[in-house]
Amino acid sequence: MAAVELNRVTKSYDGRATVIHGIDLEVRHGEFVVFVGPSGCGKSTLLRMIAGLEPISGGEVRIGGQVVNDRPPRSRDIAMVFQDYALYPHKTLFENMAFGLRLRGTPQPEIDRRVGEAAALLKIEHMLQRKPRELSGGQRQRVAIGRAIVRQPQVFLFDEPLSNLDAQLRNEMRTEIKRLHQRLGATIVYVTHDQTEAMTLADRICVLQAGHKMQYDTPEAIYNRPAALFVAGFTGAPPMNLVPCTVAEGRARIGSLSVILPQRLAPLDGERMLGVRPENMALERRGRLDQPWPATLSLVEPLGAETLITVRAGDADWIARVGAAFPQKPGSELTLHVDPEQLHLFDRASGQALGL
Repeated sequence: MAAVELNRVTKSYDGRATVIHGIDLEVRHGEFVVFVGPSGCGKSTLLRMIAGLEPISGGEVRIGGQVVNDRPPRSRDIAMVFQDYALYPHKTLFENMAFGLRLRGTPQPEIDRRVGEAAALLKIEHMLQRKPRELSGGQRQRVAIGRAIVRQPQVFLFDEPLSNLDAQLRNEMRTEIKRLHQRLGATIVYVTHDQTEAMTLADRICVLQAGHKMQYDTPEAIYNRPAALFVAGFTGAPPMNLVPCTVAEGRARIGSLSVILPQRLAPLDGERMLGVRPENMALERRGRLDQPWPATLSLVEPLGAETLITVRAGDADWIARVGAAFPQKPGSELTLHVDPEQLHLFDRASGQALGL
């Protein structure tokens, strides 16, 4: 396995429309890195530039310490798994997995060994004589992953491999890919628009917006210490509550609501955005510093193990995550408790996090 480095990588079309803006990042040897962001943010373009399927306009791409800007995909020692499987419909699963090895002139005993090992790893060894049309979507994706494994590349690249699967199968395949990485110790770069996939799979996440790197960090840091307003609003289901406020004299004011800020945020006077995660808003007091917020219940969404409620407080709407048993009805008056240490502030103009 090998590290991947991007140094000031840019991509422009016709010298005018820039879609990737000077990306710097390193994927360490054996690391699982996920590029995540909304549709059109440039994540698949960035992956294709690593693969050599898309020429770069500026900067350097290094794989295993070697600059590969001008190398074709076949010379980069990578294997790519696509969203649409890209299997040969007339070939058996064995032949689909063996095809790339045959092109390289790999001896038949070695092909048999590699395909057999990959098939056993992916639990498809009993299907090797079937054709792709006889398989489910999840099984086809296992074959596509197996075809990549037998190559024994330096780097695996995944381009939204689970987006065509239904929700249950997507969850199962996500678990399989996580286990696969643990067993192979492979260097993986993975693209998805699903932030749940990103949070559960990645060692580190690169959050992209309009071709810009917004934050590159561990899932824990991305979630608990978002570096930008966009990151805070993109991660979490539901995402962080973000409400305009005015900070002065150590307080954030949202309409009629006055919130005492912790010491790290108190001096940051100005027009800000106040953020708090739904799970950090509770119906009961959790500590002596908790602040009571009078609120009016407007919506109840039972989710089985928990309930999401939307309340009106300080002329703003907030979503809170509470317990499964929630008997109150819309229109009820209640009190929310918020730990000030769980509050976030962002500059309203630049979107940058403050007081980290």
